[in-house]
Amino acid sequence: MNKIVDGYFTLLKIIITLCLATMVVLVFGNVVLRYGFNMGITASEEISRLLFVWLTFLGAIVALREHGHLGVDMLVRRLPSVGKKICLVVSHLLMIYVSWLMLDGSWSQTLINIDVAAPATGFSMGLFYGVGVVFGVSALAILAYNLYLVATGKATDADLVMVRDSEELEELEEMIEHHGQPQPLTATAAKK
Repeated sequence: MNKIVDGYFTLLKIIITLCLATMVVLVFGNVVLRYGFNMGITASEEISRLLFVWLTFLGAIVALREHGHLGVDMLVRRLPSVGKKICLVVSHLLMIYVSWLMLDGSWSQTLINIDVAAPATGFSMGLFYGVGVVFGVSALAILAYNLYLVATGKATDADLVMVRDSEELEELEEMIEHHGQPQPLTATAAKK
């Protein structure tokens, strides 16, 4: 099962990369064509917008799994394990509710716009809303799995804080752990 899940997120990352690369080529190519040759790719803006929407939502799915979204953890880190679990469960239940709203609304909009053609490309406008369905299903699965880990006691104390520290903070904490408090730089060391 882990291979399937890892494969899904690898596929998402590949799609994100392809969306970004295609956007860059379309936008840059359109700029060159407009200023250099006084012509352009008519569908460039519309396709770039569609790719940007997909890139954003797929990136949000990956960030949700990797705990890469912004968060404030000053209070949660100081709570005992039970407090961390309560905060995680409450926050996940709220996120599940919002993800359900996103899924339901996106599904409705996809069905409404499935036969509406985009003006420049003729693509179905349901493509713009369909990514909300992909996001909603994926987010619900990730959040349900996180709740399962807490309910079964498989979540570690570190798993209960859903915010990843920046690399600089991790390096500082590791340095403090191994060498004690960091010393301020002297004037000669600062010049080097």
